[in-house]
Amino acid sequence: MSLNLHDFFQPASEWTSPVHFVPSLIVNNLLLTSTTLWRDLRHMSLYYIHSIETAFNTLKGAYAPNTLKSYYADTKAFVDWCFVKNIEPFPLTSGGVREYIEAMAADYSYASIKRQLSCLRRINKLLGYHDQTQTEEIYLTIRRLKRSKCLEQQQAVGINHSLLVKIIDTQPDTLAGIRNKALLSLGYDFLARRSELVALRTTDLEFTKDGALKGMIRKSKTDQYERGRLVFGSERSAKLLRAWFRKKPKEIEAVFCAINHGQCLNRPICDRNVNEIIKKSVVKVKRCERPSDLEVSGHSLRVGAAQDLLIKGYDIAAIMRAGGWSNAETVSRYLRFSQQNIWK
Repeated sequence: MSLNLHDFFQPASEWTSPVHFVPSLIVNNLLLTSTTLWRDLRHMSLYYIHSIETAFNTLKGAYAPNTLKSYYADTKAFVDWCFVKNIEPFPLTSGGVREYIEAMAADYSYASIKRQLSCLRRINKLLGYHDQTQTEEIYLTIRRLKRSKCLEQQQAVGINHSLLVKIIDTQPDTLAGIRNKALLSLGYDFLARRSELVALRTTDLEFTKDGALKGMIRKSKTDQYERGRLVFGSERSAKLLRAWFRKKPKEIEAVFCAINHGQCLNRPICDRNVNEIIKKSVVKVKRCERPSDLEVSGHSLRVGAAQDLLIKGYDIAAIMRAGGWSNAETVSRYLRFSQQNIWK
């Protein structure tokens, strides 16, 4: 099924202006709901709706849903800005892009602006236009931006093993608490992304004879072709997972299912809920040094486990394999704040 944005807007007779659209449904069951991603889409003309939806349809299936969401948001922001400035969005022009970069410089990081520029160039190409932004003017604008910005990307604080044990202990002995204990433990042991935890199925896990467990991450952010990676869990995780499986109905395939009013639902937990579970669990830890809920995210278990592996003496290659990283530079960025005193 193709992406048809016109199915989600009011009839032309109900528009308050020629460029006023009112979204009302979910786009293609993949993208964000209209009340989030498309809520402010009121400046994009009918011509660009047609052209851009065609461009995005060519990307469907070739990119992860989250990547497409990001592309939609970046394109929408640029087109909205262009209409305010009375500039034709596409084809991209060197002068128009320069102005846009300068306008974003006050509120966005260097990495975010570079990502948006990459997105706009891709859409411009898909619309059939020649790239007019590979100019000295854009090059110098990017150079100025780079020199004026702090290049350090905001990184979630890692949840190391000592803190992990404490946040597991804060969970109550309720159905949700038993699930959350297993989720937190497995997220750390598997160095798992939120999306990987959500996607786990019971058939992906196997309890081993030595009391631990192993699993298979079948698809991830850096493995869109489902080559998979083998992961291992501790005896702690195996024990907590067995306790959870005794509570979860066997017919539910998702390892971590959603819970509503004390009942397990036959669908996976939402990845946003994973983020909330981690934040709320950290806040519950008392009488010890800990990060704030604003400093941690769904990535914190993964970051903390990587830092702990470095302290234990594992090299970059082993850490990359354990966490499914394809870029050593990314891992190195996580390890910069590892509490490792090499002089002790």
